[in-house]
Amino acid sequence: MQRRDFVTHGGMAAILATGTAPAIAQTLPEIRWRNTSSFPKSLDTLWGAIEFVSKRVGELTGGKFKITNFAAGEIVPGLQVLDAVQAGTVELGQTAMYYYFGKNPAFAFGTCLPFGPNQRQQNAWWYHGGGEQMYNDFCKSFNVHTIAYGNTGCQMGGWFRKEIKTVDDLKGLKFRVGGVAGAVLSRMGVVPQQIAAGDIYPALEKGAIDAAEWIGPFDDEKLGFSKVAKFYYAPGWWEPNSMGHMVVNLKAWESLPKEYQAAFTAACGECNAWTMAKYDHLNPPALRKLIAGGSQLRAFPRAVMEACHKASLEQWKEWSDKFPEFKKMYDSYWKYTGELTQWFRVAEGSYDNYKANTKI
Repeated sequence: MQRRDFVTHGGMAAILATGTAPAIAQTLPEIRWRNTSSFPKSLDTLWGAIEFVSKRVGELTGGKFKITNFAAGEIVPGLQVLDAVQAGTVELGQTAMYYYFGKNPAFAFGTCLPFGPNQRQQNAWWYHGGGEQMYNDFCKSFNVHTIAYGNTGCQMGGWFRKEIKTVDDLKGLKFRVGGVAGAVLSRMGVVPQQIAAGDIYPALEKGAIDAAEWIGPFDDEKLGFSKVAKFYYAPGWWEPNSMGHMVVNLKAWESLPKEYQAAFTAACGECNAWTMAKYDHLNPPALRKLIAGGSQLRAFPRAVMEACHKASLEQWKEWSDKFPEFKKMYDSYWKYTGELTQWFRVAEGSYDNYKANTKI
């Protein structure tokens, strides 16, 4: 690994251990940034991620680069983070880039595509398959630069008031579901609703929506969805992984000292590992708690999965024909992760299947 890659993607911790970082920071200016998040403080893993990043940036720069964090709604609503960063209202935002697919569907590649790669495969494409460079070349026209900071892993399929037994059960369903998944599901007759985290529970409670997905057991339990819908479905095929990003105003990023750019990027790299590990730690006991409380765990029927997969491929074809930026990333993304999937079948898949069906 080259020295630049080591520092850029998480090696700053080694520099800090030698005592070098504070010495470097002594010669650099004090910088204060504001970050606006798409998430409420109640989601302590997602909110905890930006607290982790800002804390590490401060440590790596001797306290000279300070980031102050604001939850969704404190500066702008959760789904307007990109707009605020573009306009320079704030220097920094914490968000999921697929929220902005309405501007251009190519934004989705920063987060995930339905039936796409898992978390490790997304990281491989991003860091080593050309994804990061390709994505940020695209983002320049929107006056922003993006850095991956975390991932939820494969998400759950959400909370439903009624069981989903056939494809016909999707028709007319008012479903809180984010971004690209909504476009696919609308082809199946679903009425998608994009609602920020803090507004999902009251919408489900009042019957304004019939179903809602968010992330997984830990966050879902904290938001209380099990109190207003009892059927809990898996998997969230529309988010086989869900990469989150820090989105930075391009002028602010380019004016940042290179040492601070390295510190910030390294902190995000550390957080990418920390966030996934925390979800893996918290989700199993949360799922047990939900089931013990009466939630009914269900799997989407195979016929429903296959119909949704077919609709996804149709959607990618349509967007590839209309948006050259989407086609360019799609060709790279699908070829690269398709090859990874073949490899995962050989070792990871066969091992996971064995372990899942064996009492140890």
